[in-house]
Amino acid sequence: MNPYALSMLMSSLAMGTIITLSSSHWFLAWMGLEINTLAIIPLMTKMHHPRATESATKYFLTQAMASALLLFSAAMNAWVTGEWTIMNMNSYTPTTILTIALAIKLGIAPFHLWLPDVLQGLDMMTCLILSTWQKLAPMALLILTSHQLNANLLTLMALASAIIGGWGALNQTQMRKIMAYSSIAHLSWMTLVVSFAPGLALLNLTIYLMMTSSMFMMLMTLNATNMNKLSISWLKTPTLAASMMAGLLSLGGLPPLSGFLPKWLILQEMTKHHLGVLSTVMALSALLSLFFYLRLSYMISMTSPPNISNANLAWRKKNNPSLINPILVVLSTMLMPITPMLLM
Repeated sequence: MNPYALSMLMSSLAMGTIITLSSSHWFLAWMGLEINTLAIIPLMTKMHHPRATESATKYFLTQAMASALLLFSAAMNAWVTGEWTIMNMNSYTPTTILTIALAIKLGIAPFHLWLPDVLQGLDMMTCLILSTWQKLAPMALLILTSHQLNANLLTLMALASAIIGGWGALNQTQMRKIMAYSSIAHLSWMTLVVSFAPGLALLNLTIYLMMTSSMFMMLMTLNATNMNKLSISWLKTPTLAASMMAGLLSLGGLPPLSGFLPKWLILQEMTKHHLGVLSTVMALSALLSLFFYLRLSYMISMTSPPNISNANLAWRKKNNPSLINPILVVLSTMLMPITPMLLM
């Protein structure tokens, strides 16, 4: 892609998110979301492949429907209250429609079906943008309006996302689909706690962004799009393979890695609100996700492919020194020591 066109599209992505984050008026927030959607579609279709075109079409249709619902809920709320401000959503019907619109935008179950198919047709860099940056604006709106949304509906969506996110990835071999279901499972924890403690949802989002970014950057370095390619990566880049194993276990939420921190604090918060059964179901559903993360860790660290060459050593990748990946790996695996500070 032409670098000038790429810089313009990336600037539009940043501008759309910033407009939504800084707006207090529904029309401005909607405009930022629309700029975001329109800026990423050319990035999706830059591969000139029928699968990429299909992904872009699916993404455009779902996001257009979500934007229409969001604008409809804002207009209905303005009809009832006479205001367009984001913080003033008091009616039951507009808040329910808004919850559904944001769930479609984020890919929360039961409105998740577009996410795995869309990610599977894209290159890794666009998948990274779609899984991280594109979550910021809808999640900001969800956190801003969390005290006005229907808590029961959010809880049901969170339970469905946790179960579907874990179950859906069990029989997948493509890394992009596995990361899509991982995104659905992580969003379930944010959706669950956003009504009770928006600060914890923000912490979970931050750690999710760091873990997912580091994972996609490692997959791009290894050029691994499926589990078979992942299993031979330790021959080429042993250090990166070890880092990826730690990152996968962190995504699964194993202590003492960073991924355990938000899950632990969220379960603690839910227990404080006397929601023990719900906490138990969420913890058990996290085991489904943990299974496929462990399977990937096993593939990357404990399996050796059949060696058909006479050489003892495989070709090693050239080292391209970049500080971003090591920093992200460290942050996505070693944040547990700051827990006492967060608890204070």
